[in-house]
Amino acid sequence: MNAGDAGAPAGTPAPLEWKFSQVFGERTAGEEVQEVDVISAIEFDRTGDHLATGDRGGRVVLFERTDAKEHAGSRRELERMDYPVTRHPEFRYKTEFQSHEPEFDYLKSLEIEEKINKIRWCQMANGALFLLSTNDKTIKFWKVQEKKVKKISDLNIDPSRGVANGSMPSSSVSSSQKQYLVNGCYTDGSSECLSNDLSFPPGGLPALRLPVVTSGETSLAARCRRVYAHAHDYHINSISTNCDGETFISADDLRINLWNLQISNQSFNIVDVKPTNMEDLTEVITSAEFHPTHCNILAYSSSRGSIRLVDMRQSALCDSHSKLFEEQETPGSRSFFTEIIASISDIKFAKAGRYILSRDYMTLKLWDINMDSGPVSTFQVHEHLRPKLCDLYENDSIFDKFECCLSGDGSRVATGSYSNLFRVFGCAPGSTEATTLEASKNPRRQVQTPSRPSRSLSSSITRVVRRGSESPGGDANGNSFDFTTKLLHLTWHPTENSIACAAANSLYMYYT
Repeated sequence: MNAGDAGAPAGTPAPLEWKFSQVFGERTAGEEVQEVDVISAIEFDRTGDHLATGDRGGRVVLFERTDAKEHAGSRRELERMDYPVTRHPEFRYKTEFQSHEPEFDYLKSLEIEEKINKIRWCQMANGALFLLSTNDKTIKFWKVQEKKVKKISDLNIDPSRGVANGSMPSSSVSSSQKQYLVNGCYTDGSSECLSNDLSFPPGGLPALRLPVVTSGETSLAARCRRVYAHAHDYHINSISTNCDGETFISADDLRINLWNLQISNQSFNIVDVKPTNMEDLTEVITSAEFHPTHCNILAYSSSRGSIRLVDMRQSALCDSHSKLFEEQETPGSRSFFTEIIASISDIKFAKAGRYILSRDYMTLKLWDINMDSGPVSTFQVHEHLRPKLCDLYENDSIFDKFECCLSGDGSRVATGSYSNLFRVFGCAPGSTEATTLEASKNPRRQVQTPSRPSRSLSSSITRVVRRGSESPGGDANGNSFDFTTKLLHLTWHPTENSIACAAANSLYMYYT
């Protein structure tokens, strides 16, 4: 299977100097965060000019980039002079709408919360934005478009004013001693109305103006085009749009369904891992993603730390995978927490489709889809928390689901951690970049530690283990980690080195 020949860049890029860009929804000191305001999903569109966030209150908020429009002329001039374009990325609030409401499943006596689990952008059309949003059970297809507010002018105007739309001049009206209605009759009830030959009565008619439709200000309108419901028995954990622009997948714990964007009452079950006897269940689906350029290929991860690559051309029900990616367990290392921390919470394809990035509780792993013997790189994120796994299990933090993302050129990866920290690693050959930043106006850069190569897989491919700043149980200031503040959601701009991340109800943006 040839899914892209583009590998990592040949040269080793220098570590990036991250700078604070913007914050939306910043909290004041001591301000209590409302649960419904906590951001639960975040996603750039394919151009990077729009950003969408979803929260636990079921709302979707859209932001649009403003600096690209303001500096369009200077960009062309700089390109002619062969200078790099260095501009400060700026976004502004665009609009928001209520995507989901709390529901109740009366058949199962189950309350369905309004929290937005995932947001995925679809292709733009005719200047309108399209996106998918989902909660635990229902997926919705939204269209957001600018509409001009149309107003209808008043029917009649003051007769004492000038000529309006071909009406009689006001001087002719003043010569009349009687008041006329708009149909030409007198107000005193007399029957001297306009004749059939449209002859004017003596003295003329009051000034009459036909209603005129005028377009004033423009407003953004969000409209739900389709609702895809009643297809999942378990909570939806992933949605992913296909590169064909026509289909998308939705995944829950045991099944993956294929949808057509134009058909909301029918879906096809393409993956089903539910055993005949539920007691035989050994793993569940945790994340699913379409290949960025091949519409027939998708990948999904499991709670046992494996990733399966599926080719939909093989069969209608893709129970048998094309490739299986998993790391062999080190002998003697198994413990009570082994399976819990091995569960993959998120997977992302690189832009070219050659690599898959996965995030489990302890590490980030980069996989080459042409090599299923093991990950090509492993980045330690929470290794310093290994002695605290018992405490993390007691307070349920060990079940936190952190997301991951890749840069547009595939040379770096990023993921979140506790105390509102996020980490950026260089994944190009020879790179030792391992940076820890805090989601605040003053991100603090950490001391980088050199990469530590592990075993060699072949003469040309080396598996690399890179560690972040592993101060045991400490954050950027050397303080103990705060497990109540966690940075679960972040996304990388598709073409620039810019990251947007969510810390509780605040959206922070950084650039280089």
